[in-house]
Amino acid sequence: MVDQYFRIDQKLLALAEEAQQAASAQFKEIDRIAEHCSAKVLRALQEEHVSAACFAGSNGYGHDDVGRDTLDRVWARVFGTEDALVRHQFVSGTHTLSTALFGVLRPGDLMVSITGAPYDTLEEVIGIRGEGYGSLADYGIRYEKCDLRSDGTLDFDAIPAAIQNAKVVYLQRSRGYSLRPALTIAEIRAAVSLIRQTRPDAIIMLDNCYGEFVDYEEPTEVGADVAIGSLIKNAGGGIAQTGGYIAGRADLIEQCACRLTCVGGGKEIGCSLTHSREMYLGLFFAPEVVANAKKTGAFAAELFRRLGFTVLPGKERTAGDIITVIQLGSEDAVCAFCKGIQAGSPVDSFVTPEPWDMAGYESKIIMAAGAFTNGASIELSADAPIREPYAVYLQGGLTYTSGKIGVLTAAQTMLDAGLISLAP
Repeated sequence: MVDQYFRIDQKLLALAEEAQQAASAQFKEIDRIAEHCSAKVLRALQEEHVSAACFAGSNGYGHDDVGRDTLDRVWARVFGTEDALVRHQFVSGTHTLSTALFGVLRPGDLMVSITGAPYDTLEEVIGIRGEGYGSLADYGIRYEKCDLRSDGTLDFDAIPAAIQNAKVVYLQRSRGYSLRPALTIAEIRAAVSLIRQTRPDAIIMLDNCYGEFVDYEEPTEVGADVAIGSLIKNAGGGIAQTGGYIAGRADLIEQCACRLTCVGGGKEIGCSLTHSREMYLGLFFAPEVVANAKKTGAFAAELFRRLGFTVLPGKERTAGDIITVIQLGSEDAVCAFCKGIQAGSPVDSFVTPEPWDMAGYESKIIMAAGAFTNGASIELSADAPIREPYAVYLQGGLTYTSGKIGVLTAAQTMLDAGLISLAP
């Protein structure tokens, strides 16, 4: 029993059991999606004849790296694309997105985001905040956005006029540090159809971070030209230690590769060192690990609704990513929640997270992440900007059991601080 090892109030445990029962229908659908995606990944590994030789790695220039090139083909099969670029040289999701944008855009081109403002760290890449230092704006690449509707969904009426001159139509699947809902595959399919009718030659580029294996299909399977993500989020399965991927049309992938390495080198260079096996294994585990993260989020949502908090996504909406947003209402509550998540983690559980000025963000950020891989948000983590409406963003959970314990520890920490109360 959990209370044999962790000090959790008995009333809170009873509430947790109620919450878990309430999430049982969601758990069944999550398992069905995981089974489908696991079969898709397994078949791709088999069709590309993955063998032990693929795990050997390479050094130096990385010429004729069998494992690297085979992994690209596996990824392309999983995502239903012509090609893919999967590399440990990508240092973050933002770096991977930046590489893709600089890869396909040229001076004078227009990028239009139809999901409103982009994630905080991309603002400096685009050149709408910060000093520049080689942003898209510094190279004469223009940026515009089409705002979302008041309910946070795509404004299908406004999109056609907004993208008339766009070279790249950009979508961010996840909510970022906002309360708007993450895009579902159904919404992405509808957006792709509208874009094709309005601007057939536009490149449809999608930030897929936090969204991989959440649904039966990936955005590129419903028409997006390019999908981009990080390997220390969903797609790395908690095993890849670093890296990112770009999957999509072959010509666009080559342009991105030439940006990552150099013109003339492209995909042909870049050694894999010792990272090949973990990237393969991470992809293999990813659908099941994502399912555990989704279950952790579903449990947390049910529990904190019962504790009186507003939680997103609402029960009436299909989740588009692994993030659960809990509106806690105050800085003290946010910090207590994050302190509890940290205390319930397997690594650095003795550390107390504090808000700080993090590179790339406008507001102070508090992050709780006792992870085996630094910053891996597929592992249980919680973070929040210290600003209204004081919402915390919970994601990850390599196993459902450990994720559930972490959520309970967060609730107990708030209870100890007098920030929540339990009915007698």
